[in-house]
Order: sequence, then C-alpha cells, then structure tokens
Amino acid sequence: MCGGFVSSAGRPGGTPRTCSVDLDDHVGNVAGVRHLTRDVLRHISNDDLEDVLLVVTELVSNAFDHGEAPRLMRLTVTPRPYVVRCEVDDAAERLPVLGRSRSGGFRGRGMVLVDELATAWGVVPGNDFKTVWAELKCEPR
Repeated sequence: MCGGFVSSAGRPGGTPRTCSVDLDDHVGNVAGVRHLTRDVLRHISNDDLEDVLLVVTELVSNAFDHGEAPRLMRLTVTPRPYVVRCEVDDAAERLPVLGRSRSGGFRGRGMVLVDELATAWGVVPGNDFKTVWAELKCEPR
C-alpha cells in the first residue's frame, strides 16, 4: 500500500512521494484512514500533522457521505519546503459546496475547515470521477 513512503519522503532534498489508499477497502472507517495517514506522515511536526489529519478526515468523510465508488485517496509529500497534498477521488458528479450542507442541521462545515487550514484546495472534475484536493505547508519534525 504505502511501503517505503515515509523513509524516502523524509530525506532532505528528496523527490515527492505518493501513497495511494483504496478508500473502498475502508468504507466507514475514517479512523483507520487517519491512523494510516498519521503513520505515513510521522516525520512532520505534531501541529501540522493534526491539521493534515483534520483535512484528511473531512475530505474522506465527504467521499463516504456524498460520493460514490470507486473512491481513492492519495497523499503526496514534497520535501523542502514540506507540502502535503491530499487528493480524494470519487465517482459522484456532485461538487463540494463551501459552507452549505445538503444534509442540514449541524453538518456542512467540513469544507469551511478545509478552507481555513489548507494553503490551497480545489476540485478537478473528470469524465467518470472528480478529485477534491487540498495542500498544506508543513514543518518537519
């Protein structure tokens, strides 16, 4: 799945490294995806890691709640400066909306959090899927 990702991504001057996760193997298990993310990104600062984990949680939760299979997540780390990019693909045509929930109630603030924490984020629509992505600048541990 992500073997060797951490050691090679953490080298000074290293090349960007990507870890891919089939989210359909983790349906409903956001905690498992967070655990994997924490393990893969253990070389970044604790504060930055918590921000990345929140963004990953929101993007993955949206894919589970509003998306359709197949679903895939990619984490890419670019060292020096450290930038973590999280991309989540799903087959639903619906695009995320900032600040409005289709579910009503107290939901719908996830993309607001992503907008606050990420350096940049966006959506890339494709023919059979869309990719929702977010980037965060991070400090090494």
